[in-house]
Amino acid sequence: MPKIKTLVFPAVIVAALSFPAVAHHGWSEYDSSKELKLTGTIAESGYEHPHGHIKLVTPGKTWTAVLAPPSRMTARGLPPADLKKGSTVTVVGYANRNKPEEMRAERIIVDNKTVELR
Repeated sequence: MPKIKTLVFPAVIVAALSFPAVAHHGWSEYDSSKELKLTGTIAESGYEHPHGHIKLVTPGKTWTAVLAPPSRMTARGLPPADLKKGSTVTVVGYANRNKPEEMRAERIIVDNKTVELR
């Protein structure tokens, strides 16, 4: 019996620690077979964990674009000041299958600068 406990306990710990990562990244809910390229005006932005976001007003529809974590955006040259209300940006990404107003952004173009988010 002690040998079984020695093998089972580490497996349980690994499974428990990996669950939040799996639960957090539900990227399968985005349709990666149809890339979107949307240009619009930022109506709102958030630069917080776990992911930043913008509300992007495009002709006929307002989208919520899920961005990268703030640390990644900063490291790749996209500070919060670049996501100011009223700025015109282009976002390339994938629509959410269940939330027609939401997309996952793969890259964003701000002031002629392209920033890869994934």
